[in-house]
Amino acid sequence: MKLKHVLLAALITISQIACADETSLKKKIEAAYPKFEVESVVKTPYAGLYEVFMGGQVIYTDENLTFLIAEGHLVDPKTKKDITGERLEELTKVDFNSLPLNKAIKVVKGNGSRKVAVFSDVDCPFCKKLEQDELSQMTNVTIYTFLYPLAQLHPNAAAKSKLIWCAEDRVKAWSNWIFNNQLPKTSGNCKVPLEEIGELARKVGVSSTPTLIFSDGKRMMGAQPHQAIEAAMRAASQ
Repeated sequence: MKLKHVLLAALITISQIACADETSLKKKIEAAYPKFEVESVVKTPYAGLYEVFMGGQVIYTDENLTFLIAEGHLVDPKTKKDITGERLEELTKVDFNSLPLNKAIKVVKGNGSRKVAVFSDVDCPFCKKLEQDELSQMTNVTIYTFLYPLAQLHPNAAAKSKLIWCAEDRVKAWSNWIFNNQLPKTSGNCKVPLEEIGELARKVGVSSTPTLIFSDGKRMMGAQPHQAIEAAMRAASQ
């Protein structure tokens, strides 16, 4: 047998062993944590660690599940790269084109060429800060705002969201609430997609407001400076 054939056979065998290890580990984790869906298990190049993506977070373990490293970030000491952060960014990407944008308040600024989706709670102070101090400084962008009231934090947010959504001019109603703290005088009895948006948020792993999702599927949480948002938009368009 030629050397290249031997090497190819060896590579195939190693690949099969790696897949078997990952599959076996996945079954062990699912047995230990039946309430969580294990989305992926990948062996890292670091000291026999396996990366496990489950419950919206990256954790680490060994092939025998003898320990778990959770809520910690793996950093490459040579490059100073946050390996966990980069993987989380990749694993939590959202297909922007799959978002139900017709269920969002659409605000067009300038030519509207760039796009961003925002999950916002009407009673979230950081959401208002994001709108007032950061998004207000941006132009040539289309902002799709999904009204996402967090009832456990803001019990009146759902009712206010309904008033805004049922207004004749939603964009104006949203602006009046953000900048003037004024709600529209509507009944709030129209069909409001709050349940659908709640399901969407759970599906894409949005659990806090504000959360921004850019056109490349990457996300940003909190009322970040508009310079950081601009940088994320530039990266999304590349």
